[in-house]
Amino acid sequence: MMSLPSALLLAFGQLSDTAILKVLGKSLAITLAIFAVIGALVWWVVAEEITSFAGAMGDDDYTGIFATLITVLIVGFGGWLLFRIIALAVIQFFADEVVRAVECKHYPGHANTPGLPFKTELRHSIRAAARALGVNLLAAPIALLLLFTGIGSALVFWAANAFLLGRELQDMVWLRHQHDDSEVTPINGLNRFALGGVIALLLAVPFANFFAPILGAAAATHLVHNRKPAPHGSKDAPA
Repeated sequence: MMSLPSALLLAFGQLSDTAILKVLGKSLAITLAIFAVIGALVWWVVAEEITSFAGAMGDDDYTGIFATLITVLIVGFGGWLLFRIIALAVIQFFADEVVRAVECKHYPGHANTPGLPFKTELRHSIRAAARALGVNLLAAPIALLLLFTGIGSALVFWAANAFLLGRELQDMVWLRHQHDDSEVTPINGLNRFALGGVIALLLAVPFANFFAPILGAAAATHLVHNRKPAPHGSKDAPA
């Protein structure tokens, strides 16, 4: 049975693989493109509102400047809250590539397992994003009540996302190998929460948040394969 630190170390050591770097590039480009579109829409709405207000006041000289400043504030704060949700939803589309890269290197007996159909991946991606948004919205009032503590709000959001991430990262791998819905999940609740907690912390760190979902998917692959039996005759073992 592999420990979480060992799984994370193996995952970190594979970040320089060509297959992993391709996924990192694609997921990063799509995530930034989504935020660019959101930013453009926010700027347009804010500019329209400011223009209407300034026109009514007879002064629209600084409309563009005010719209840009407000947009930066909104997108910056919103990005901090939503980055982990969007990044995880995006990486869902490329999870199969990350899992396959890890399996080819460390678990060749599992490397030929068919990936999930596109419709299934899309459904899981949307479901994961909706679940993440819902849990964060439920956590928001509790975090607001604990705002005066200074650290309480951050801990609430961290715990909520640790729970979410642990489950989603496990499912990225497990759903490819699960034969029956009644099968027991290969990673227990405590280890799922711990994995999700580490990745949630990395998602809050600038630059580290770009590769955190991929690191989590790779580490989850190791944890899943070291908690489920290998196919008959397989000699899979972490290299």
